[in-house]
Amino acid sequence: MTSRATASVRPDFAGHDLSRLRIVMVVGVPERLRAMAARVPHAVHVSCVAMTESAAFLTLNRLDDPPDKRAETGGHPMPGMQCRVVDPDSGADLPPGAPGELLFRGPNAFDGYFRDPDLTARVFDSEGWFHTGDVVVADPDGRLTFVSRLKDMLKVGGENVAAAEVEGHLLTHPAVAIVAVVAAPDARYVEVPAAFVQLKPGHTVSEQELIDHCVGRIASYRVPRYVRWVTEWPMSGTKIKKVELRKPIAGELAAAGITEAPRISARS
Repeated sequence: MTSRATASVRPDFAGHDLSRLRIVMVVGVPERLRAMAARVPHAVHVSCVAMTESAAFLTLNRLDDPPDKRAETGGHPMPGMQCRVVDPDSGADLPPGAPGELLFRGPNAFDGYFRDPDLTARVFDSEGWFHTGDVVVADPDGRLTFVSRLKDMLKVGGENVAAAEVEGHLLTHPAVAIVAVVAAPDARYVEVPAAFVQLKPGHTVSEQELIDHCVGRIASYRVPRYVRWVTEWPMSGTKIKKVELRKPIAGELAAAGITEAPRISARS
């Protein structure tokens, strides 16, 4: 299950008898994985990096991996699968700890997109590597951690910001159920983070309180400058259509004549 699914589809998840669960696979940001582990502390929790193009699992945690590794990484590549982390611009391989685009090839790789040879040709290179469009980080032991989609990377005043990192921190607030972070246009920084948030039933929080929750805990350029509330999400299958969130925030700012986001003040 995805952590988003447990939050939105089954908000009463914790009220059920979960004592028979022994192994739980859940995919999401580390904050969500730790929250799930706290709900079902007697089970072993594992995560993975997975996609349709890899016939489900590309990487998977081992049951005997340390709990922190199972919460913070997607584990090692599956047997027979080759993975690389490369600079998306130059194609050069990157060292452990450096975020880059994930490439893979091997027996689990799909052959191509149905009736779309042009797209298939764009995502496979001449050596058979599939370019996923996902940003990951490899640790020194070869475990992979998903960071963001390439298209979900924001450029805030020249700094790269992964939307998933900001989302992960906002999810640590007790009132937040679901969050999606997108780029809002800005004359000073080119773009800044804007957070769309769905609250848990019965909870309230203000825009400023959520911003204050971030200030001093994450880098200032990662702090969302705008927070907007959502009860229904634009969806494509099981994924939020972030492009449909960028349009309203850009339109709202343009209509109000706002060209620069509010400055972030340091925590006292």
